[in-house]
This record gives sequence, structure tokens and C-alpha cells, in this order.
Amino acid sequence: MSPRRQVTYSRRPNHAARSAHARGDRMFRTYDTSYIQPKRSNVPHYVFLAVLALLGIGILWFVGSSVASCVSPKVELLAEGQQATITVNEGASANTVGSALVDAKLVGSSKEFTERVKDLDAGFDLKPGTYTFAGGATVDDIIAALRNGPVSDAVLTIPEGYRLTEIASAVESATSGRINADSFKQAASDASVYAGDYGFLKSAGTNSLEGFLFPKTYDVAADATADSLIRAMLTQFQTETAGLDWSYPESQGLSVYDTVNLASIVEKESSGDETVRAQVAAVFYNRLTTKGEPSNGYLQSDATTAYEVGHDPSADEVHANSPYSTYTNAGLPPTPICSPSIECLQAVCSPNKDALGKYYFFYFQNDKYTFSETYDEHKAAFS
Repeated sequence: MSPRRQVTYSRRPNHAARSAHARGDRMFRTYDTSYIQPKRSNVPHYVFLAVLALLGIGILWFVGSSVASCVSPKVELLAEGQQATITVNEGASANTVGSALVDAKLVGSSKEFTERVKDLDAGFDLKPGTYTFAGGATVDDIIAALRNGPVSDAVLTIPEGYRLTEIASAVESATSGRINADSFKQAASDASVYAGDYGFLKSAGTNSLEGFLFPKTYDVAADATADSLIRAMLTQFQTETAGLDWSYPESQGLSVYDTVNLASIVEKESSGDETVRAQVAAVFYNRLTTKGEPSNGYLQSDATTAYEVGHDPSADEVHANSPYSTYTNAGLPPTPICSPSIECLQAVCSPNKDALGKYYFFYFQNDKYTFSETYDEHKAAFS
């Protein structure tokens, strides 16, 4: 059998094949292929690069913003050996408690606290009360204490209208002498010590905390100190007055300290009736701001002298030349004369509008207040 002839397609072994390939090559070179070529952009290349750069900047900004939003500002926590007191009001949410803990520098962020409360399913277990925590306490320690409730060795009740000396005596009694009255008064003798933590004390200067130790019932822990009790009372003042509008007394040139001072006088000069308090507050505003007759800026309150002498004053005592005589000294007395109630603070912030500029005198008899515009009307009321 003769060998099979090998057929090849790449080396063009004969003349006919070479001629056919040559014709095909010439035809291919004449084809118009422009319609299948990719089209060149009319936009200059530097515009394209600028767009890419802007997109890059946008991405970097977004990523940076996202990272920044996830990072909480660093909070300097309370050092070990220091203490902070917070008050948890009835029905307070975990967010509210968390914010109070952040303000007290006990936790780094409210979110840290609320998330742990959620993990422990403790949202409905946080008991109201006043708590004192030491620096370095863990979030779990704080939550456990809030679930157990305030640990109290005794109960301290501060009635409305108590003076600093009376509050100090009540503290000594509630602690069975462990915190004596003198040490409490000494701790409360300079408001500037606490002004850094309680902004409302800035206008009190170096005066005592008279007027700011809020009247309330407090749980006294077994390890309570004069400082922790004072902080509990100041925190309560801050909580109670958070909703007050101070704009009216400010419009009359009164600072927060002056407003508390005036409210302490209203506390001693008015009854428990809301309308009466607002009218009494208006009378004292009228006396305080009038430069001529009938008041000429004199408050003429017996209560301020009573604070100084320690008893119901005589006619001679109220007219004596002494610092707390508002008959011989125009304007407010040197300091508040007691711890006013929230109702009296409200009355001074919102005095009775109808009585403003009208009544300058009032008289109390048989559980009834009589308000007068003139001194003659006033004398007729009790004659």
C-alpha cells in the first residue's frame, strides 16, 4: 500500500493556493472597518481625571465621617477615692440615668450604660433614690446597685423653709451624731467649692449654701458624708428647677442667687396657696423695684430679721440697724433666709401679673390674705 499523501493548509504548497491567499489579503486590506472601531471621547483626559479625584475625595470624606461618628469623645472618669452622687427619679429611663452617670463622670458614655442594661434585661428594675458611687465602679456594679435600690442607714427629711442650721441639726439627728451639725455647716459654708459641678451656684460666690439645700426626704447611706449629702441636695435642686423659666427675675436684674434669696422670703411670708404665693411675690417685686413712695426699694419683711435674731422679732428689732433688717436696708438681705420650696421658686419666676405694679401691702389674719394698694388701705385691713 502506498503511503498516504500528507495535506497541509499553512505552507501554501502549490501555485493555486498561493494565488488565492494573495487575493484574499489584498481584499482584506481594502475593507472599511471604521464602523466597528471604538469611538474616541471628545472629553479631555484631564476632566476625566478630575472627576476621578473628586470621587476619591468623596469616598474618603464619607469613610472619615463614618469613623468619626462611631468614636465617642473621651470622658475623664472619676478617680478612685472620689465619690459622686446621682438621684434617680421615679420612672426615669435608662437613657436618663445613663446621662446622669456621664455627667457625674462615672461612666464613659450613656450608650455603654444603656446597652449593658439591655443585655441584663434590667430596664424596669432601676429603683428611684439617691445613690453615691465611688470612682472606678464598673458598669455592672452600678447597675447592680440601681437594681437593689438605695442602701439607707437612715432617712433624712428636710421640710420646706428650713434654715441651714436646722438642716445641719437634722443631719446630725438622722446619722445619730456620726455627721455632726458643725461639720455639716462647715462643709456647706462656701458655695464656690461646689460651683464647678453645679453651675447655678456661680452667682452665689463664697456665700454659704443657704437656700440651695433642697427640701426633700433623702435616704442616708451608712457611709454617707457631709459632702455626699450636700451633693444629693444640690442635685435635687438641679433636678427640681430644671423646668423653671428664670427670664422674669433676670429681666428685673436678679441673678439665680438673688432669685433664690427672694423666694426664701416668699416661703416665710406666704401660705401654701399657689395664688397667694404668686401675689406675695408680686408685692415684693413692687417694693424692690420702686424707687419712690410707697416702698422706695425697701422689702419691709419681718422674716429677714427673724432669720437673724432667731425668733419672732419685735418692732425695735425689725427697725434696728442690722444687715438683715429690710426696713433699714433697701434691697435684698445678704443671703437667702431658708430653703424655699419649688412652689415659691415658681412664684418668684412667675409672679401674679395683675398684682405687679398694683399691690404694695398684704396682711394675714384668720387664714386669709388681704392685699392693698396704699398704706391707708393696709391699716384699715387690720384695724
